[in-house]
Amino acid sequence: MSLNLSEIVSLIAAISILLGSITALISSIGILRFRDSFLRSHAATKSSTLSVLLCLTGVFFYFLVTKDYFSVRTLLTILFLYLTSPVAGHMIIRAAYNSGSYMFMKEFTKKGTSLNFRYDRKESKKDRRRRAEKRRIMNEAFSKNDKETFSKYKQVMKKDDPTLK
Repeated sequence: MSLNLSEIVSLIAAISILLGSITALISSIGILRFRDSFLRSHAATKSSTLSVLLCLTGVFFYFLVTKDYFSVRTLLTILFLYLTSPVAGHMIIRAAYNSGSYMFMKEFTKKGTSLNFRYDRKESKKDRRRRAEKRRIMNEAFSKNDKETFSKYKQVMKKDDPTLK
C-alpha cells in the first residue's frame, strides 16, 4: 500500500478539518458552560478563531494539492479572521468591563449554586454604573500608584455588594 503526495495531503487536510470541527464544538460548550461574559467571550473568540483557521487551512491545502486551485479568497479569509476576531473579542470585553459587568470569582460562590450565580440577582443600570465608576477610580489609583486607595477597594466593594460578604 503506497500513498502518493495527493493522498497524504488529503489525509492531512481531513485531519485539520476534523480538528477544527472538534475545536468549534469545544468552543460552543465553553460558551454554554462559562459563568460570566468575560470567560464566554474568551471561548467565543480564541477557540473559534483556531477552529476556523484549522478548517480553512485544511480546505486551502486540499484544493491546492488535489485540484491545483490556489484560492486567494481563502487566504484572505484566514488572514482577516485571524486578525479581527481577537481584536473584536477584546473590544467586547472592554465594553463589558467598563459598563460594570460582573466577573466570576470562585471564592465567592457557594457550593451547589447555579451556573448563572451572578445573574440570578435583579440589578438596575444605576447599580452597574456605580460599580463601573468604582472600577474607574480603582484603575486611576492603581496607575498613580496610590496604594491606600487601591487597598481599600476590596473593602468598599464588600460593603456595597451583599454577595461578596
